[in-house]
Amino acid sequence: MRAPAQAAQGLEAARVHTLHPGDVACVDRGERLETLLGSCVSIVLTDPRRTVGAMCHVVHAGPPLRGTPDSTAHGDAALASMFALLRARGIEPRLCHAWAYGGGNMFPGLVGPQSTQGNVGATNAAWAEAALAHHGIRVLGGDLGGNVYRRLRWTVGSGDPAVAVMPSEPEGGGA
Repeated sequence: MRAPAQAAQGLEAARVHTLHPGDVACVDRGERLETLLGSCVSIVLTDPRRTVGAMCHVVHAGPPLRGTPDSTAHGDAALASMFALLRARGIEPRLCHAWAYGGGNMFPGLVGPQSTQGNVGATNAAWAEAALAHHGIRVLGGDLGGNVYRRLRWTVGSGDPAVAVMPSEPEGGGA
């Protein structure tokens, strides 16, 4: 329901969907998807006309652990859920456009700033890139890796997702 002042001006605020770790959402043009990422990754998918947008917040790369086959905290299950939501709206996922974000090394002081060994973020980022390539989905852009947190926001429509970055550790490598 629109507020009276907005209705009088013909303005309507976008409905905001905030994704937390393990969440998956699929929304219509004009609605906003947002999340905060560290080592987690988010894949954003949209049809070429950008009438529908889907986003996931993946905590762990690859398939779910035994006993949690539908856990969308895991990459493969999250992507399968996104695909099902898009297909329910008549959109074939392999024809979508994508962006991928996140996969930061949140502990560069412990793991090493450029390390991919023991770096959950690097593993998640590599999974996102490989999964999109495996499904033949066109990647329009994104921001993966590094040592930063990312606040990701996208209002489904003609614009691209917006990302703001914040360092994972204060200057000088302190805690």
